[in-house]
Amino acid sequence: MQHNLEKKEVRNKQIINVVVKTILLLATLISASIIILIVVQIAGRGLRPLFQYYEVQQGNEIIKIKLNFFTFISGTTYTAPLYQIGFIIINTLFIVLLAVLIATPISILTSIFVVKIAPKFLSTGLTTIVEMLAAVPSIIFGMFGSGFISKIVQSIARLFGREIGLNSLLTTIIVLVIMILPTITMMSITAVRSVKPEIEEGSLALGVTPMQTYFKVTLKKAKSGIFAGVILAIGRALGEATAVSLVSGNTGKGPNFDLFGPTRTLTSTILSGLKETSGFDYDVRFTIGLVLIAIILVTNIILNKAKKRMSRYES
Repeated sequence: MQHNLEKKEVRNKQIINVVVKTILLLATLISASIIILIVVQIAGRGLRPLFQYYEVQQGNEIIKIKLNFFTFISGTTYTAPLYQIGFIIINTLFIVLLAVLIATPISILTSIFVVKIAPKFLSTGLTTIVEMLAAVPSIIFGMFGSGFISKIVQSIARLFGREIGLNSLLTTIIVLVIMILPTITMMSITAVRSVKPEIEEGSLALGVTPMQTYFKVTLKKAKSGIFAGVILAIGRALGEATAVSLVSGNTGKGPNFDLFGPTRTLTSTILSGLKETSGFDYDVRFTIGLVLIAIILVTNIILNKAKKRMSRYES
């Protein structure tokens, strides 16, 4: 009797194990299928302008046109119907690079203060604020940038003898910095908290000051987790459209490295052209989306390889 009960219990555990594995497999397949479906849909529409001729009105004439790939990704002027996005790619990468370079040290210093220095009540309060900031919709950041930050940038420009509009490269960078700060900060806080106390105690026992320990020991052990936060932040910055569209200006020529001049990114270009539902102008936005996906994919591959190498170096 006891033996039969044990066999039944083992069989039930095996059935539960199979059911859980099946559910996990289905969840994985659904997630993968959605990603594949998105890429296939965008690729199907985005590749069309490279191989298919469209009838486009230019002045009083109707001409047939299709995209030349190399001119498209290397050109410096974005005007219908001769679309070129080379300078937009450079603008996008430049903006994201500056935003990450500014946000990362601020986030790391914040994580050290929150985890190691601040009293518990302050630490809890600051963590809650950062979490709330991460949940703020993109449109709110865009409105804040357009209505507040842009005016501060205008005042700064006047100090240099410049009169500018509400849209500028500097405003775009500041908005992106504010948007990615919570991502890097939360990942940094988690990484710093995960460092074993024994490692820090060993450093302090050798006579090293707490601040030296935090910066030379704690951050060294936490850098893999911090880098993971940077990767997530870069992905968000590259893909941000709504907030950037409200403050960038969407200039038609470039690349632009003037902090007080208008700029243009891949995402703002996509968003600004989705007014129609068909035609050459509409399909070109999918081509730009395909380029953006490729940039994000390549960036993630490079950064994740760097992260793995960093992890191996730590071990």
